[in-house]
Amino acid sequence: MTLQDCYAKLHGDCDEVFSRLRSERLVQKFVLKFLDDPSYASLEKAMADRDRETAFRASHTIKGMCQNLSFTKLGDSADKLTEALRNDWGENATALFEAVKADYAETAAAIREFKTSLGL
Repeated sequence: MTLQDCYAKLHGDCDEVFSRLRSERLVQKFVLKFLDDPSYASLEKAMADRDRETAFRASHTIKGMCQNLSFTKLGDSADKLTEALRNDWGENATALFEAVKADYAETAAAIREFKTSLGL
């Protein structure tokens, strides 16, 4: 699997990230590091605990990472959740989290498949 294939599977914009980071090796490095970031686990726990502040910070971090890496689909869903949690527990926060959850699973699966294809 190529990095471009990975981006297609996770509904990202490979051209955009290359225009920013300029090196396939650098993009690959940060794509693989995405799986190690604790923000999603923090978001899951915060949503279960109805801890708005922690959920907001975690979703905001995920949104930022996705913008930097051009993970478009997950970034969009994380952005919607971030805005719903910005000042209070938005009435649709739980539904928006379900979208983030599904998009994160899809993104993580694509990255794991890419990582396996590299023999890592």
